Amino acid sequence: MPKQKILLADDVMLLLEIEKSFLDYSPVTVLMAVNAEQALALARRERPALAVIDIQIRLNDGTSCYAAFKKDPELRSMPLIGVADDPEECREAGYDGLLIRPVDRRLFLEMAHRFVPAVERREPRVSCRMPVSYRLDEWEGCGESADISVGGMYVAAEEKPAAGPLSISFTLLDVNSTSVEAKGRLAWHNDGKERKKHRLPPGFGIEFTHVDEKTLEAIRSFVDDEKAGR
Repeated sequence: MPKQKILLADDVMLLLEIEKSFLDYSPVTVLMAVNAEQALALARRERPALAVIDIQIRLNDGTSCYAAFKKDPELRSMPLIGVADDPEECREAGYDGLLIRPVDRRLFLEMAHRFVPAVERREPRVSCRMPVSYRLDEWEGCGESADISVGGMYVAAEEKPAAGPLSISFTLLDVNSTSVEAKGRLAWHNDGKERKKHRLPPGFGIEFTHVDEKTLEAIRSFVDDEKAGR
């Protein structure tokens, strides 16, 4: 059976690449467009199952991309997810789903899965033990990883950070001993009387919110190699 297609449209290539990376482990074909005209042409030719579009992208005549899709009788039934910086802007857009920048990986995958069930909501995760340090403003902490994916990691630690943007440092146990400097946030905690996963030691989950492309590829290769037993 042919893979379903998902169209991503944004005039910022970095944002397109980030969204594309969210779908790396899903059995779908990703199409990318850098303007509204290209998005419309790709959609007419490739018939994607879903389009994720920057709501600021407009056609040369000023028409919104959303309006152009909905006016086309062959495209109007295609689900459209809009991406914007302003929540109010999103509420007025009329899309089938809405995401606010910076786009949260988990929310992106959950929403895409709603329209295209083939989208995997969770990236492959492998067990690994390596020292991890993290910082929130002037507060610093350290622990040991229990597992990692391209989207985040679980850290075994006695004390968890408060909510807020974290700076995270660790060294991958790969052939290059790749040093990782990433940004993230506290996604969930697993300690005290309300531990959710007793198979894991007390600690917390971190979601990566920013990892540079080269480092992200190193993490992805590490995860793939560990899964393959290399």
